Amino acid sequence: MRSASAPRRLPEALSPTASAVIAAAGSGERLGAGGPKAFVELAGRPLVQWSLEAFALAESIGPVVVAVPPGSERELGVGVAVVAGGEQRSQSVAAALEEIDTELVAVHDAARPLVTPELIDELVAKLASRPDAAGVIAAAPLTDTVKRAREPRPPKGEIARGGPTVAQTVSRDHLWSAQTPQVFRAADLRKALDTDPQRIAAATDEAMLVEKAGGKVLIHPSPAENLKVTTELDLRVAELLLTQRTRPEGRRPGC
Repeated sequence: MRSASAPRRLPEALSPTASAVIAAAGSGERLGAGGPKAFVELAGRPLVQWSLEAFALAESIGPVVVAVPPGSERELGVGVAVVAGGEQRSQSVAAALEEIDTELVAVHDAARPLVTPELIDELVAKLASRPDAAGVIAAAPLTDTVKRAREPRPPKGEIARGGPTVAQTVSRDHLWSAQTPQVFRAADLRKALDTDPQRIAAATDEAMLVEKAGGKVLIHPSPAENLKVTTELDLRVAELLLTQRTRPEGRRPGC
């Protein structure tokens, strides 16, 4: 699936040097998909296929393993390594990680379909050049003013009548919004996942677990369009951006 017309060159040692895990076992409840989010149609194909194509085009990536909801293992067809995911995201990643034997592994959310091969390769190259680091994440600097509330945010966003109150305005100078891909040394990620189940369940991404295990995690700025599809509005925006990306001369993402 790599483009033969305009190959992107990496240092020889990085071509390829990592495997990838795509977490695609989400229920799609908040999206109102009525089924697994990864198989919702986006611009004429299942959501997860956009990520699969980007990783296939990345020069630094070898094998790719996809974690899907149990019972959906055949949805992606032949030629794709698939494992059954768990109830928690970390369980899905751990299951896919059992199929990985490279030193570096990239972990990505299928819900970020606008990921590019260039971003993937940049992340792998950065970690490969930093032996002192356990991982590197794609992230975007926060641009909104950030408020810390006195009350904890309720599950699923149900705000009580009257709403929360502001306790503090937080400086955004050091704040970033974590995204995927996140690239790790596989040994460090395995160590981070081998911990208390409650800590794993509470983690919102793999970098959080690696940090708590004592690993240094680097930040790599990501492009603005690397959005996450969570709501119907996100899906519409992603479709618009993908349509614009693929329209000129019938080009595919990353080509």
